[in-house]
Amino acid sequence: MKENLLTILILLPVVGAIALLGHHLFWKRESHLKWISLGFVSLEFLVSLLLLSDAKPSANGFYFEKNLRWIEAIGANYHIGVDGLSLWLVLLTTFIMPITIVSTWHAIEKRHAAFYVFLLLLESAMIGTFVSLDLLLFYLFFEASLVPMFFLIGVWGSDNRIYSAVKFFIYTALGSLLMLAAILALYFIHADATGIRTFDYVTILNSMRLGNLVLTAQTGALLFWAFAIAFSIKVPLFPVHTWLPDAHTDAPTAGSVILAAILLKMGTYGLMRFNFMLFPEASREYAYVFIILALIGITYGALVAMVQPDMKRLVAYSSVAHMGFVVLGMFSFTEQGMQGALYQMLNHGVSTGALFLLVGFIYERRHTRLISEFGGLANVMPVYATIFVITAMSSIGLPFLNGFVGEFLIMLGMWQSAAVAHPWITTMIAGTGVIFAAVYLLWMIQRVFFGKVTNPENEKLLDLNWREVGLIAPLVFLMVFMGVYPSPFLNRSKEAVVSIQQRVIGGEKGGAIADFIKSEEVISQLENR
Repeated sequence: MKENLLTILILLPVVGAIALLGHHLFWKRESHLKWISLGFVSLEFLVSLLLLSDAKPSANGFYFEKNLRWIEAIGANYHIGVDGLSLWLVLLTTFIMPITIVSTWHAIEKRHAAFYVFLLLLESAMIGTFVSLDLLLFYLFFEASLVPMFFLIGVWGSDNRIYSAVKFFIYTALGSLLMLAAILALYFIHADATGIRTFDYVTILNSMRLGNLVLTAQTGALLFWAFAIAFSIKVPLFPVHTWLPDAHTDAPTAGSVILAAILLKMGTYGLMRFNFMLFPEASREYAYVFIILALIGITYGALVAMVQPDMKRLVAYSSVAHMGFVVLGMFSFTEQGMQGALYQMLNHGVSTGALFLLVGFIYERRHTRLISEFGGLANVMPVYATIFVITAMSSIGLPFLNGFVGEFLIMLGMWQSAAVAHPWITTMIAGTGVIFAAVYLLWMIQRVFFGKVTNPENEKLLDLNWREVGLIAPLVFLMVFMGVYPSPFLNRSKEAVVSIQQRVIGGEKGGAIADFIKSEEVISQLENR
């Protein structure tokens, strides 16, 4: 089973979608559809835990690797595998999906079968994206994730759902077309250099390492930017972030949770997996651009979040700031910063996913998300208020909660970074983002939860029920556990992160880049003599 574990994880949600469609033809009871969906995503999570078993890495450094010929005529393979970079993102996906399904129990009022089918297909596409080691396969899964999310926003979203769905699709699809052009260019360049037509990521990377494929500076830069723009839109990085607040605001709660927790991570994952590994020179050369944009995103996202009248839109803009931290850590090119970036991806998925769930809980009761409509909720919903404050503190980065570990590692790594001339200035600017996060979240908490109940409609609101408490409890547990004991996560990701870091700084043992740098140093020393 282990050799087919990743294939099972990709196909199991598809089987669940087929079961839903077949079941819908005979029984149309909504409860059946919910339980079938929950059963399949729960089974998916249990199966994914087998990824934590002590499997041996392949010669390529990936676990559970499988490489089969797929479209032999063009050299496309069904090549999948996980390492420390993708492992936790796959587990985050399978962990979030059961929570997402339960959150929809009373929230979806139409076309239930189609809704759950799209959720299951989306899970399959997201897992496929994180485990693909063939560039064409990766692109197909990357694009496939757009379609279910487009319908989730466009059909089950709020008032401006069509506008937000179309904007989301156009932004991400246009960026992906640039990546497709770069994939095709790399395919033909590799074929000309080696005589081998392949989309296989590992094969192309090995050709680069052995010196069989050497890209000119101009070609490497063009290919780097084609990939980087596609992934930057997905992150989203300033200034291509404008689709995100609209998509979050108009998406159903389940869509917002998945978008924040998982889909945004495809962009940062892609930058680390493909841009850093395939184009290390260009990654170093243009690191300052991404560091500047990340700093702008951190401060801009926080400042705009402060003035939002809508709770959900405020959380959406906080995502722009938090993902800016992730990009900053990645482009520090230090082990601490890159480990912190990966850890912050997981933290953001847990904390911001929980915030969107909590906003969804109050929306189901009041059918409004305007901050001005609330006040004094702690008096009538003490359990809800307590959990919301804990989640907000996690998002701010309070010590002993998960957000602190990621942000601390990122700033520690940035302080030691050689990617910028004065890293301490960059670190100090990034640190203001933590202060701004405290401002906009604590100010919202003050206006929503404390003081007297100002609106009579809030006086009879029911506190969280057992289903909702059970829904949010695993996320709160992770916030504390990841904040107190991050070692299990960091230890399993260290080898992969260090490998990427060594590749991008030109220090991997026996690598073509390292050999090239050493030879240049020797030549310059001889010339000086």
